[in-house]
Amino acid sequence: MALHQTDGPAPGPFDDVYALPVSEGTLPKKRVPDGVSDARAVRALIHDELTLDGNASQNLATFCTTWAEPEVHQLMDECLDKNMIDKDEYPQTAQIENRCVHMLADLWNAPPGGGAVGCSTTGSSEAAMLGGLALKWRWRQRRRAAGQPAERPNLVTGPVQVCWEKFARYFDVELRQVPLEDDALGLRPHQLRDHVDEHTIGVVAILGVTFTCGYEPVADLAAELDRVQADTGLDIPLHVDAASGGFVAPFLQPDLVWDFRLPRVASINASGHKYGMAPLGVGWAVWRSADVLPADLVFHVDYLGGDLPTFALNFSRPGGEVVAQYYNLLRLGREGYAKVHGACAASAGMLAERLTGMGPFTVLHDGHDALPAVCWTLTDPTATPFTLYDLSDQLRRRGWQVPTYPLPAGRQDTVVQRVLVRHGIGYDKVALLADDIEAAVTRLAHGPVVPAEPQPGFHH
Repeated sequence: MALHQTDGPAPGPFDDVYALPVSEGTLPKKRVPDGVSDARAVRALIHDELTLDGNASQNLATFCTTWAEPEVHQLMDECLDKNMIDKDEYPQTAQIENRCVHMLADLWNAPPGGGAVGCSTTGSSEAAMLGGLALKWRWRQRRRAAGQPAERPNLVTGPVQVCWEKFARYFDVELRQVPLEDDALGLRPHQLRDHVDEHTIGVVAILGVTFTCGYEPVADLAAELDRVQADTGLDIPLHVDAASGGFVAPFLQPDLVWDFRLPRVASINASGHKYGMAPLGVGWAVWRSADVLPADLVFHVDYLGGDLPTFALNFSRPGGEVVAQYYNLLRLGREGYAKVHGACAASAGMLAERLTGMGPFTVLHDGHDALPAVCWTLTDPTATPFTLYDLSDQLRRRGWQVPTYPLPAGRQDTVVQRVLVRHGIGYDKVALLADDIEAAVTRLAHGPVVPAEPQPGFHH
């Protein structure tokens, strides 16, 4: 018997992919087929199914990279067989990961010579969980060293992405999400004192709030925790979830103090695959020094002949995304990141101006002083003959994916829409979106526009 048996006659002179046996029915969905099939046909059929997904370049809900240079695609292909965790077999990939950690520690102003440490992850969600674990372990060590009980830990945050809810549930930590005040879009410093106590393992500040894209005032939060310590003796560390802002603020707001320049900041996480512009599947966690990452969390594994120190929630994963991150850091440099994100911010500003001029909208974030994004709400929902959900539905007919959702607890009655402007979403495309929003508003407010009847003697 031949090693490779097809599921039908061998292709003849006419072997169009849509006329081969695998194309003559629906694709298997619950059982592995018995035979092999033509590679070109299988690829074409799967490709056809994937076209039913939304157009990623019109997905304005996602923070994630949807466009990359051809060189990134080439490097990803070259790294298809590299297991990131196997540093003994792929030492140069490991070196590239280490270089990225050092570059990011420098970008985030880690103390010179302070021995900042970090690692790559599958994304900022994993990186956030690692940061949370380090906070919990340090708190527990301090409590036990002082002869105090180490039960009932809590973590204080404002409106956070669901990864922090997962962290709290998976690792048995009470999540104290502080409700939004009536005129606020994030956690405010004066709210901290009522929520922290001796069981607080840390406070999370968000540099790029998921819901509205603004920055929480990290420096002010750190200053309030300094005052709390002075008054109560509670030394509560600050973790900055910079999933998006960590690759924006250093280039667009370089004078903003949010990072390791604040002694209270113990750790930072960021997504390389968001505004770091790497392909999906890479995040970063960095600690200001080795002493704030408990040694008990680092495993030393004898793996394929070498000692492998690792801090991760998974083991095997591809190295291509890390290599692509290094490519972007080298290719763009500080100048390039500033130019790309600056162009995105200019496009966001244009959209904010267009929305303001349309009448029914109040812009909550215009992309000026935080992420290149726009967030808006209806100025008077009771006087507007449509909802933002209706507008989302209208835009979806043109392929645009614009999310609509209520704000978190405290302002849950306010419904907003949000657009992320990322690399690959140019000024012209944003202008076309603004045109479509304006047309949709007209349809929703006044009904469809009826074309005028042709005049006598006028020929189309």
